[in-house]
Amino acid sequence: MHLAKVLLADDHVIMAEGLATLLNGHVDVVGTVGDGRQLLEAARELRPDVIVADIAMPVLSGLEALRRLKAERIDAKVIFLTMHADAQLATEALRAGASGYVLKHSAGEELIRAIDEVLAGRVYLTPLLTKDVITTLTEPTSQPVVRLTPRQREVLRLIAEGRRMKEIAATLQLSTRTVETHKYEMMRALGVDSTAALVRYAIQLGLVAR
Repeated sequence: MHLAKVLLADDHVIMAEGLATLLNGHVDVVGTVGDGRQLLEAARELRPDVIVADIAMPVLSGLEALRRLKAERIDAKVIFLTMHADAQLATEALRAGASGYVLKHSAGEELIRAIDEVLAGRVYLTPLLTKDVITTLTEPTSQPVVRLTPRQREVLRLIAEGRRMKEIAATLQLSTRTVETHKYEMMRALGVDSTAALVRYAIQLGLVAR
């Protein structure tokens, strides 16, 4: 019996190992990588049928990696497995060419179902977001223009890579309070109230592509 080849991309090693164990026997996990650039390299070499990737990854975001895969005509189906229960981010992923969007807290049988669906040529969207995504897809797209300082852009990029406040503070040699202040100033300027919305804005700005 031929098993579909699956590539896993997640910068959290424990998460990647858990996914590999979960999927073992149902698919052939041909590799695991920890950032978007490694995802591209592995996809070129291994030619997987399906790529299961996080959106917020170091070096290159999952969405930017997907866009580059499409540009290179690598036809693997991409399923995003993310902690962000955000309909607009899911919509952005689908518009970029993703075949699936699954939340990490509901992974398990749902991820296996999503893989089966995309292999059958269908798009899989977690039921928790379906209604909101349909609404978002029918709305005109708009993005407020906000002028960020160079430091804010650095903080935003690291937030989009999934870094924690303490990690960002250490990387930029700032206090945790200063990093949090930058974050909330950006949220106020953008008129958003969640980290997921900040991640979406960072992706649209291209801050997570290196």
